Amino acid sequence: MPLWATLLQSVQGVNKTRNQDYCEVQGRGTAEEPLIMAVADGHGSAAHARSHLGSRFAVDLFVEEARRFGALAQPRGDERPPSLAWLMHYAEHAFPRQLVSAWREKVLGNWARTSSHEEPGLSEEHKVLLYGSTLVGAVLTPRVFAAWQLGDGELTVVDDDGRVTVPLAPAEADLGDETESLCTPEAWLRVRTHWAPVTAPSRAPRLVAVSTDGLSKSFASDRGFLQFMAGLDDRLSAEGADTVRAVLPRWLARASQHSGDDTTLVAAWHRGTPAAPQWAPEAAPERAPEAAPERASEAAPGAPPAPDPGGPPTTDPAPPTDPHGRDE
Repeated sequence: MPLWATLLQSVQGVNKTRNQDYCEVQGRGTAEEPLIMAVADGHGSAAHARSHLGSRFAVDLFVEEARRFGALAQPRGDERPPSLAWLMHYAEHAFPRQLVSAWREKVLGNWARTSSHEEPGLSEEHKVLLYGSTLVGAVLTPRVFAAWQLGDGELTVVDDDGRVTVPLAPAEADLGDETESLCTPEAWLRVRTHWAPVTAPSRAPRLVAVSTDGLSKSFASDRGFLQFMAGLDDRLSAEGADTVRAVLPRWLARASQHSGDDTTLVAAWHRGTPAAPQWAPEAAPERAPEAAPERASEAAPGAPPAPDPGGPPTTDPAPPTDPHGRDE
């Protein structure tokens, strides 16, 4: 039986000719099959005419890199696993660089194979710009929970005690529709990383979700989005994943009507955790409708307000060069 129940849904934005989002979820969260989830949002404007391909490449390549990371975190057989310090350094530095490099190679290869010889000569950066996309992805193994984000969108985590956080939220919100992107020069330097070793199975998060900004923009405030995610956790605990899967398309369709954008959500819910979240004392409960949100006051799954999110996690200093920690 899977350790996690997963949800995946994407809805095309109103008046959009194509859904620029792409998403994937796979794995069971075991050492052999790490749980991997990712969403990407192609920019979609004329300057990014191939961004629907850029988002697909981003997710596919993230899954490949995440599998390699999972294999490093939980080697098979008698091989000794690397230290957590070494893994953290790999997650913060090697992983983003390898992912961005692979994405650039992929889009340039696609351009070379599919462009017309009659098209005017473009610089390498201009070609890459055509495929611009954001990316949010996560990997969960029995040993570590790591996530990466470039550009807008959200990583949402509900801890085992019911606390809702968005650990990769930027210190300052992007202005208008501007966002960081895989097509940005040296984009690996702009990737934000979440690092959370799993010290015991009971300390694993209860819910992990990655979503594009079409969902969060459908609410009038950040609080409304947090209410939605807390309500999603509440409904999963009370009614199970099958029930939520059945209504999720309607929730996202309603959200997309308000944001006007493609709206995508991938989530994994831990089956073995207690059902009832602990709400902040000052948060007054309010009943919300079963349908998707109208605005911030209406959290689609139906739940009391959640606590305010915390800031990004802190990390330890750079690790030793020995991956097995012998010189720590």
